[in-house]
Amino acid sequence: MHSITLRFLAPHNSPHAGAGARVSGGSVLGWVDEAGFACASAWARGACVTAFVGNAHFLRPVHAGDLVEVRAHLAFTGETSMSLAIEVHTGALAGSELHMVLHCAAVYVALDAAGAPRAVDHFIPETPGDMALAQRVQAQIAAAQAVQ
Repeated sequence: MHSITLRFLAPHNSPHAGAGARVSGGSVLGWVDEAGFACASAWARGACVTAFVGNAHFLRPVHAGDLVEVRAHLAFTGETSMSLAIEVHTGALAGSELHMVLHCAAVYVALDAAGAPRAVDHFIPETPGDMALAQRVQAQIAAAQAVQ
């Protein structure tokens, strides 16, 4: 599987938060990691760890009670790693249109039983959309590495 979509309702941040309260950015990034982990683990058919999440651009807030959709797409693979594009979209439960909240790049590394990196199946982008996605994620990761 080279993509996964998680759908759920945004929870309230605290027992005192009413409908429409903002969800923390940390919670949104947690959802990003969950979707990325699920996608990478499915591709690797086993345990993975997060190696990098970067270039997270928040475009709008998420409110408690919103419908949330987190999409993780495998962009390309290395010998032991999987690089993904992850997007978060939200909208009103009764509404029909979802709006992008965040997009970022992430890298996960497959692990063997001893916790050491292990080889993963190679993913070759075939469609023009997959090729463009791979180029975009490669550029995002390279930009993040350049500032380190």
